[in-house]
Amino acid sequence: MIAQLDPLLLKTRPWKAWPRLLAYLLFEGRPLTTRGRWINPLVMAGYRLWGALPLRPAPVRPIFILGMGRSGTTVLGRVLGAHREVGFLNEPKALWQAATGEDDLIGSYSPHPGRFRMTAADARAEVVTRLNRYYRAYLRLSGCRRVVDKYPELLFRTDLLDRAFPEARKIVLIRSGHDVCRSVAGWSRTHGRDGANWWGRQGRKWHLLVDQLVRPDPAFAPLLPHLGEICRQEDMAAVEWIVAMREVLRMQAMAEPRTLYVSYESLLRHPRREVRRMMDFCALAPDDKALAYAARLLRAPGGAGTAPRLHPALRPLFDDTMHRLGYAPAGP
Repeated sequence: MIAQLDPLLLKTRPWKAWPRLLAYLLFEGRPLTTRGRWINPLVMAGYRLWGALPLRPAPVRPIFILGMGRSGTTVLGRVLGAHREVGFLNEPKALWQAATGEDDLIGSYSPHPGRFRMTAADARAEVVTRLNRYYRAYLRLSGCRRVVDKYPELLFRTDLLDRAFPEARKIVLIRSGHDVCRSVAGWSRTHGRDGANWWGRQGRKWHLLVDQLVRPDPAFAPLLPHLGEICRQEDMAAVEWIVAMREVLRMQAMAEPRTLYVSYESLLRHPRREVRRMMDFCALAPDDKALAYAARLLRAPGGAGTAPRLHPALRPLFDDTMHRLGYAPAGP
């Protein structure tokens, strides 16, 4: 399915093909694990052009979808992207690399390792200017009024987002760790290519995750002696899920502003209710066609999947995180 253009969307809103193809070809870039990476120099040249254009008019009020990959963030982006006002950017990591120069966590665009966490101090004037111009260029060319940027790892950069876009809205999607671990492991096994998988070129993302987010966190101290034993895909995915969900719990405790937390399971069971709640939160006009699309696209799962078998050193922190998020932690 090229550019997430499914037949149902094309039937619901045929003109949505243009903003999605525009995003896919000129704004999102092609990561390591995909074909067509020859287009990346053209995408980066475009960002040099957009960054030089004084695109000013209306203020940009992005909607960010955060969380962890394989938590339903893509399908949520597709749903919100069906709204008549919205253009959907699906993990535009080329955009963020062009704006910050320090984004590349997996090795798609730069030989220099990126950073997971960015703060308000990283929202320098030139970075904010570039981000605004990039989004405005996309909105101008696509004919849309609002942009949805689905990029789960922005979860670790919410202070930068708040400083750069004071009127932005953040939607944080939460999903059971059992399902996420299985999904990441399956994706990595089936989509790996040219020595890269979920963890990037030569495991770059895994090493950055461990060095930047795991080792500095005292909660992971009991796990550190066992890091050399963490090599199964499910175990590595569990570490990333714990790190991401602990960040979500921190955000909830701090009552981060302009942030809505959504359960993926609830989204599947009550698509109209949850999508309407997100539209209200983001100040999007009512849109019955988008709601109907969501109701047809999203389906409740048939039953709970089996819990993944995890390394014993991971189990206490994994189960505690599941419990704090309201999921049953029990598993093998």
